[in-house]
Amino acid sequence: MRIFNDFNDIKSAIGTEIGVSDWIEVTQDRINRFADATCDEQWIHVDQERAKAELPGGRTIAHGLLSLSLAPMFIRSVVGLKGLRNTLNYGADRIRYLAPVPAGSRLRARVTVAEAEDVPPDGLRVNYHLVIQIEGGTRPACVAELIALHYR
Repeated sequence: MRIFNDFNDIKSAIGTEIGVSDWIEVTQDRINRFADATCDEQWIHVDQERAKAELPGGRTIAHGLLSLSLAPMFIRSVVGLKGLRNTLNYGADRIRYLAPVPAGSRLRARVTVAEAEDVPPDGLRVNYHLVIQIEGGTRPACVAELIALHYR
């Protein structure tokens, strides 16, 4: 984990990769729970028998939004910012799902500070660029820019 002492410290990291998260497994149970939570129970996500018969690779595929929903955890695992009161999710830009994530895959993210700008009162808006990788994959599962508001 990279620890930043203050907002100026993180602003000095603009354009640099600040860390790579640990791998996390995308189990069928995680996919099923995400399907339940989002009411997106399309068969490619939850029907293992049909996936075995009809999908390339014979496994269900995680929701693209499930991969994206792991982004805050990936960021928190590689970035520490001292003196924070709180952080708010401000949104996301430029989201692309480039490769399917079969059940049982492992994901990690490479995190870069793309932009950082002071925001009143006493805040910093940071755009984090993420490349969410699939272990053993040739293409990323997802590439996205997440925006966080950090307040001291």
